[in-house]
Amino acid sequence: MARPRAFDERQVLERAREQFWATGYAGTRMDDIAAATGLGKGSLYGAFGDKGKLFHRVFGDWCTAVVEVAEERLAGGPDAEALARLSAYVHLMAENTAADTERRGCLMAKGVAELAQHDPAVAGRSAETMTALLALLRMEISAAQRHGDLDSAADPERLAALLLAVVRGIEAVGKAGLTPEAVRNVADTALAALPRGRGSEGA
Repeated sequence: MARPRAFDERQVLERAREQFWATGYAGTRMDDIAAATGLGKGSLYGAFGDKGKLFHRVFGDWCTAVVEVAEERLAGGPDAEALARLSAYVHLMAENTAADTERRGCLMAKGVAELAQHDPAVAGRSAETMTALLALLRMEISAAQRHGDLDSAADPERLAALLLAVVRGIEAVGKAGLTPEAVRNVADTALAALPRGRGSEGA
């Protein structure tokens, strides 16, 4: 019978994530992960595999969390509230970026920038995440169009792609040094630029 693990796997993954987030993939050694988690390298290799496999696990968990946050805000509901849900999600992303005073940015964005060109697993997982976010945004845009808050003649796929680019771009420019006020203004301007329908007249 195998001996049960004497550590909290979730806690270990969280500490490994913090290390990768702070120093990047290339800048992180298994010795660093061992020091951060308090586990020996042998235990880490036995439980998670090599550094690449451990990073893929952490990266995948992060991507899942990104989608879950979006699903909490864009999970559907009354069409009359769809535009409000879109607005709340975009503003949440702006506020998260404004609050990131250490400019650590998004682990997914950092991982993609560093590894996607040469790592099919990272490229594929990030593409899945973007596809899921796009679908959630498109669903809410279509709902807002049905209610008349957004122009029904507009292409929901293109509008969803625009908002996705805004949300992900906000994180990038915030990390690069755009002020919190400017980040919030980007969110407001993007939402105001959405083509309104008859239902929003006078709102």
